Amino acid sequence: MFQMKTRIFLYLSFLSAMATGCNFNKSVSDASGTFEVDEVIVSSEVPGKIISLNIQEGSILSKDSVVGMIDSVPLQLQKAQVEATIGALHQKTFDVKPQVKLLKDQIVVQKAQLSNAIYEKARTERLIKADAATTKQLDDLNNQIDVLQKQIAVNEQQISVQESSTGTQNSTVLSEFKPLRKSVAYIEDQLKRTNIVNPVSGTVLTKYAFTGEVTTAGKALYKIGDLSVITLRAYITGTQLAQVKLNQPVTVLVDSNDNKYKEYKGVITWISDKAEFTPKTIQTKDERANLVYALKIHVVNDGLLKIGMYGEVKFN
Repeated sequence: MFQMKTRIFLYLSFLSAMATGCNFNKSVSDASGTFEVDEVIVSSEVPGKIISLNIQEGSILSKDSVVGMIDSVPLQLQKAQVEATIGALHQKTFDVKPQVKLLKDQIVVQKAQLSNAIYEKARTERLIKADAATTKQLDDLNNQIDVLQKQIAVNEQQISVQESSTGTQNSTVLSEFKPLRKSVAYIEDQLKRTNIVNPVSGTVLTKYAFTGEVTTAGKALYKIGDLSVITLRAYITGTQLAQVKLNQPVTVLVDSNDNKYKEYKGVITWISDKAEFTPKTIQTKDERANLVYALKIHVVNDGLLKIGMYGEVKFN
C-alpha cells in the first residue's frame, strides 16, 4: 500500500513538472533586443556666443519652438556695412543728362545760325548776279556754313560718346550692386539662424552647451528624441525570417516585479535584408546561430520603457 502511494505521488509530481515545463516553453520569447529611439543632434548653424539656451535634460520640446539664441550683433554690423557700400555705389554713378542737355542746346543755336547763314548765302548769290555784292562775301558765308555744319556734327558725336562712356562707367559701378544685394540676403538668412529652433518634438536627452559659451557652426548643442513611441531592435535567426512581415503585430515583453513580464503591443516596422553576426548581448531562440537578421518594432511608451532596456518579442 505504501509503495502504491509512493508511485502515485511520483506520477503526480511528474505530471506537475510536465505542466510547468509546458508553461515555461509557452513563455519563452521568439527574439530579444534592446530599446532605442531615433535621436536628433541639434547643432548651431552660426558661430558666436550663446546668449540663451532655455532647455534642460528631460525637457519636452515641441517642433519649431525657439529654445535659444546666438549673438547676432556681428552679423548686424556686417549687414550695415554692406548696405552702406550699396548706398555709396549710387554716388559713384555719373548723370550724363546735364551735359547732353547743354550740347543739345548748343546744337539748337548752331542750327539756327546755319539756317540764317544758308539764307544769307542765297541772298548774296542774287546780289552778285545784280553786281550788288562781292564773291568774298559769298566765300565767307560758305566758310561759315561749313564751320556750323562741322560744329553740329561734333556736338552730336559728343552726345553719343558721352552717353556710351557714361553708360559703360555706370554699368561697371552698378555691376557690384547684385553681388552686394546677395550678400545682404545671405546675412539676413544667417541672422534668422541665430535663433536656435528645435526641429522635432521630443524629450531632451543630453545637453552639450550652456549659456555664455562660444560655439561654432555645426557644433552640437543638445540631443533630442521622441520617447512617446520607442523602438525595440531585436534579432531573429534565418529560420524565423519567414515568420515575420512588415506591419505585423507582436507582443513585447519587459521584465516586471515578481519575475513577471509586462506586456506591450508592438508593430514590426523594419526588417533587415542582410544578415549580421549575433551581437554579444543578444540571445536568439537558437543560441547556436551565428548570423541573425535585425528588425525594428515600434511600441507606444507608457513612460516605463527606457533607452537601453532589454525586451523580448513573441510573434502573434
